[in-house]
Amino acid sequence: MLRNLCFATLALSLLSSFATAQQAGNDAAEAVRDLEQYREGLIKLWMNDFGNLGRYRAANAKLKLTNSAEDRVVFMGDSITDGWKLAESFPDKPYINRGIGGQTTPQMLIRFRPDVIDLAPKVVVILAGTNDIAGNTGTMTLAEIEGNLKTMTELARLHDIKVVLSSVTPVNNYTERARLFFPLRPPAEILELNAWIKDYCVYHDCIYLDYFSAMVDEKGMLKADLAEDGLHPNKEGYAIMAPLAQKAIERALAK
Repeated sequence: MLRNLCFATLALSLLSSFATAQQAGNDAAEAVRDLEQYREGLIKLWMNDFGNLGRYRAANAKLKLTNSAEDRVVFMGDSITDGWKLAESFPDKPYINRGIGGQTTPQMLIRFRPDVIDLAPKVVVILAGTNDIAGNTGTMTLAEIEGNLKTMTELARLHDIKVVLSSVTPVNNYTERARLFFPLRPPAEILELNAWIKDYCVYHDCIYLDYFSAMVDEKGMLKADLAEDGLHPNKEGYAIMAPLAQKAIERALAK
């Protein structure tokens, strides 16, 4: 009887593992289909303005007319930056949001001059890479992502702009919505890219902004209460990010 119980337990375990693997496969297939639909919907924009230079053109022109000696800071990034209400997180700070949802590092590189350099900030806070890993604008190797981050950093420093390079934030698959993002962003790749960013900052006089460590849970995933879709921070998520960003900015300004 004990032997039969052991066999039954083993069978249930194997069935559970099979079901989990099958679900992961289904999630990955659905995520790929969703990404393809997203890409198809942006073909017209990308053919006419791949970097989406038009998004902030008018706002940039207005800012350049302002001769201010304030400690201007530009936040450059994707949807995680785009969705961040900087005025709420940093009241009375001259911080400018130049995030665009869905963007990858090659797109940010295209708009780095008008959206960062021409605004003459004291500091730029760059948060990028998650969409490159996901393949939003095509397959990208980690080396290619790193190369684009290097180029943005080098351009900023040529114009006396201090650089804060942010870690890629963790992801999770804890909700139905999260399953559209998680399969395309392997945690191991995020860890590898973050390790490179941290090391690069040490040897190239940049400030490393470590969001990841403050937002990850014991499973190596984004803490469940920090996002509804496993990727984009909610109010609680930004509440964790804001003081970390402020501290990094202050360190950069003190250099």
